[in-house]
Amino acid sequence: MTIANKLLFAGALLPLLSFAQGDSMRADIRGGGGNSGKCTIEVEVDGVAEVVIDRDTAFLRTVEGQPASWRRFVCNQRMPAYPNNFRFRGIDGRGRQTLIRTPQQNRGRALIQIEDPKGGRHGYTFDVEWDGTGSGFGGGGGGNRYEDQPNYPGSGGGGGGFGGGGNRQNERACVDEVRDRIRDDYNLTGRVETIRLDSSRNNVDIFTGQASARQRNRTLYFDFDCRVNANTGRIRNLNLKEREPR
Repeated sequence: MTIANKLLFAGALLPLLSFAQGDSMRADIRGGGGNSGKCTIEVEVDGVAEVVIDRDTAFLRTVEGQPASWRRFVCNQRMPAYPNNFRFRGIDGRGRQTLIRTPQQNRGRALIQIEDPKGGRHGYTFDVEWDGTGSGFGGGGGGNRYEDQPNYPGSGGGGGGFGGGGNRQNERACVDEVRDRIRDDYNLTGRVETIRLDSSRNNVDIFTGQASARQRNRTLYFDFDCRVNANTGRIRNLNLKEREPR
């Protein structure tokens, strides 16, 4: 099993209780609060680690490598259970920092994964921000968005295949690739609205769907098709195209 698949599997099976064996920290609340919230987290990682933010408490868990450790957790206010317009931004670190699940997708808790590619401990800093309190689990979108469904891969729910069946790990790999592309190309947090298995042939799963990302006072919309190696779960190709609202 590859490291990527191990992490996806762990994300699906390890709810907040699994972090009880990790290291927790209460937020140092500074500032006047207000409608806009922000937390800055800094940790040291040598390998792979995950951070769960649950209101004014954060949990640090080492997935691989040497034990990760805290440097700081500072907020201007306590994060609400379902913050509106939740945003993630990696600030510093030589490796990769990824928002795996927003609070809307994870029953009020944000999940961030940090991958340090080199030997030795290194510091990582990231910010999470939000605009007030949202509408609760489901994100206020009528409960029809793919990432809002209880059986969203990694959400801890049951099976059933909202995305139309197929290999659920490959489906999740495609979702992650879409969100990574939107983050890299637009510096925005993307949301997969719909996804389905279009076809599966020659050991390739082909998924198609729609995604969106909030940019200041407007929403960007995308169509995508994603080809995944059915045996290894590796992304072979992703086509992401911005489109007009329908």
